[in-house]
Amino acid sequence: MNKKNIYITSSLLIFSIIVCLIDAVIKPSYFMKIPIKICFFLALPTIFFFINRNDFKNFKQLFEFRKSGLLKSLLLGIIVYIAILGSYFLTRNIIDFSNVTLSLTEGMGITANNFIYVFVYIALANSFLEEFFFRGYGFITLKKYTNRRFAYLFSSIVFAIYHIGMLIFMFNIWILLLLLIGLIIGGCIFNYINESTDNIYPSWFVHMFANFAINTIGLILFGII
Repeated sequence: MNKKNIYITSSLLIFSIIVCLIDAVIKPSYFMKIPIKICFFLALPTIFFFINRNDFKNFKQLFEFRKSGLLKSLLLGIIVYIAILGSYFLTRNIIDFSNVTLSLTEGMGITANNFIYVFVYIALANSFLEEFFFRGYGFITLKKYTNRRFAYLFSSIVFAIYHIGMLIFMFNIWILLLLLIGLIIGGCIFNYINESTDNIYPSWFVHMFANFAINTIGLILFGII
């Protein structure tokens, strides 16, 4: 395992575990976490490319906008939005969602009054940062220094770990495991749709629509709509 591989994998894993523990143990308000997460999302890849300046072209490539595949990504995003929202309506009488708003309010300081700001940030900015970090840095960049299969699985697993602390108090263990499996599969799908373009825009569009759906459910649970 070379030094580049070690830096990328260790930074992804350590950051994801730290965020998980902070969410589960310290439980800061969501608005306190935003600047901290932004710093680390940007700093860890920037340090890597600063040290390895010969690879900076790979960094720029992550943000090169190409039209190819974007229409498919938008259509997939719409399908994902409908699927997530449909799953909620099909299961809301089976799965107890009451802990969701309670956990958001008590654990993160998110209420009906400020949820719209969280809605916009999560759907647009946070989704972009996560795609840059987990797909651009954690998959597209990582697979250049390791084998493709490992990059697929590792980036998707740490993406799931990153979400555990936020989800653990919202659902029972079986629903949580199902969600984590879904996050790993979702991470692999995001990697796949980015692979042909080697930039983060295709998965960002799909991720954005997935967050739109989740946040729409949040609006329903808070009684806003």
